[in-house]
Amino acid sequence: MKHFEFNLPTIIRAGNGEFRKTGTYLRGLIEGTRIFIVTDPGIEQTGFVKQAIRMLEQQGFETRIFNQVRPNPRDIDCKTGGKSAREFCADAILAIGGGSVIDAAKAIAIIQCLGGEPQDYAGRDNVPEKVTPIAVVPTTSGTGAEVTRSSVITDTAKKIKFTIKDVNIAPVLAIVDPELTYGLPAHLTASTGMDALVHAIEAYTCKLSNPISDGLALQAMKHIYPFLRTAVNNGNNQEARYNLMVGSTLAGMAFSHADVASVHCMAEAIGGLYDTPHGVANSMFLPYIVEYNAEAELKKHATIARTIGIAHQNDSDQYATARLVDEMKQLAEDLSIPTFSSLPEVNEKDFVYLAESSFLNGSTPSNAREITKEDYLELFKMAYSKENKGVSPLK
Repeated sequence: MKHFEFNLPTIIRAGNGEFRKTGTYLRGLIEGTRIFIVTDPGIEQTGFVKQAIRMLEQQGFETRIFNQVRPNPRDIDCKTGGKSAREFCADAILAIGGGSVIDAAKAIAIIQCLGGEPQDYAGRDNVPEKVTPIAVVPTTSGTGAEVTRSSVITDTAKKIKFTIKDVNIAPVLAIVDPELTYGLPAHLTASTGMDALVHAIEAYTCKLSNPISDGLALQAMKHIYPFLRTAVNNGNNQEARYNLMVGSTLAGMAFSHADVASVHCMAEAIGGLYDTPHGVANSMFLPYIVEYNAEAELKKHATIARTIGIAHQNDSDQYATARLVDEMKQLAEDLSIPTFSSLPEVNEKDFVYLAESSFLNGSTPSNAREITKEDYLELFKMAYSKENKGVSPLK
């Protein structure tokens, strides 16, 4: 019988139009008047930041913008942002953007309050006290970072990613408004949507799953999978956008209270080395890890296939899991997500390094099946050659 803890300190305000209440929500939640806004140049161009500033000023807040966040957020940018937030004497941080912006905001809050380097707080439960309150407005339906206690940052010197996991950096408020995703390009809808689906799958199958995270993960899959192709093909479909947004948040809650696993370990390895978009990287390796893990968690993988409607209740677990492997490949292809071998920067000489980096990732022990550096190396080779081994019991 598992012992587990479920701690969700984040207030979630979800639904169309919720963004327009940002100022009111923060006024009722935050002490003080100084709001440090973390975003990126692309989000600034959408006008969302200007709207937020106008709403905040109406509530008597002062603001300062930090827009130096890049995809796969860098440690050096987080340190710069933390210094700027400290100089501003920020009473709260408002992150407006995708997962990179939200993860950066969490690291910025740490540096503002505690100083040092983001790497000083890597690992689990290494943030000794509550940081500056963080409110988040996600603009993609992918990372679920609005409800997680995690921040994934790139070490620019070592070209690897590290994760800070601590309830002290969990946002106090998440404003989850599907309307902010209507203009999201198809390729970003695809990659972030696949990221959310991987979160749900890995949360459900990893060793740290629990009954509550399982329920959240399965429900997330029901919101994400049936609507992902529709959202990519028709970005203004309100039903699809709503379901992806809610599904992403549910998946974030699930993996934050369980963990991710080897798909993310491999994705973060190539993200650190090649700066590959995270959702794209997850999509590349998902089918191979599902197949690899089937030996250890056949029933759960079969349950996923049945939950998303690609296998019937009377199908064998082996058949259902094989269908899941095939469909995850087909889904990525239908969404025009590139394969690992199609990335021009990929070099087979890097595979040993990537395998080592994957193995050292903090989520490797959470993978459903024991996995070694040699296993990772073989999986990188398989993904590169687009070869399936038919890992037992799928032979």
